[in-house]
Amino acid sequence: MLQFIAEALRDFRHTGSVWPSSPILAQAMTSAIAAIDGPRRVLEVGPGTGPFTKAILRKLRAGDHFEMVEINRNFCRRLEKDLLSGYRDRHPNVTVRLHCAPIEEARVEGPFDVIVCGLPFNNFPPKLMRQIFRRMFELLKDDGELVYFEYAGVRVLKGPIMDSAGRARLKRINAYGKSLRRHHDGSKELILGNFPPAIAYRLKGERRTSIAAKSDAKSGGKSSKKASATRARRERQRA
Repeated sequence: MLQFIAEALRDFRHTGSVWPSSPILAQAMTSAIAAIDGPRRVLEVGPGTGPFTKAILRKLRAGDHFEMVEINRNFCRRLEKDLLSGYRDRHPNVTVRLHCAPIEEARVEGPFDVIVCGLPFNNFPPKLMRQIFRRMFELLKDDGELVYFEYAGVRVLKGPIMDSAGRARLKRINAYGKSLRRHHDGSKELILGNFPPAIAYRLKGERRTSIAAKSDAKSGGKSSKKASATRARRERQRA
């Protein structure tokens, strides 16, 4: 925890918090893994000191493939020393790899069933946020799930203390997040058992999104036909 706080104070843009995520948030962020049958492919982006990594490692089984991408070299050394080296020795049938690089540059080959992202997007330029999500969706299976989080009310709290350019940046980040959730059948979960409280967002891959859109269109079409028939009956009654 002390190393996390030290790194947060040194490089707040990439850590986004001065306190590591709780086990309750970690469970919410990684819950999709257990629902997948057969060998799973999991990618974690921005593991930091490993609160989500620990939850993922507990869920892995023989034949699974787990990759992590972390930009902070101090965090990479900490992950290898405290978590990954010993885990590989105890679980030789699970593939575990760590890439110390930005996700936009990391040599990672998809597709993945689940992508868990711990990056603090509210600290990033909107263009970088779009680049990162574009890369993650390239790596996600068509029927996979991408999970990310933010602290509840973070933009409301930061807005008053920022200049006009900062507020405009947060507004664009918020708009892009809403667009992602609309186009990828997004859902959210409020996690009160974290400090500060957080919201976990789940986005679906392309095929699951297409299926949901077709289902909505089909049900919408039925509703439209029903509404048209009702209007026609009312017109006849008035005539």
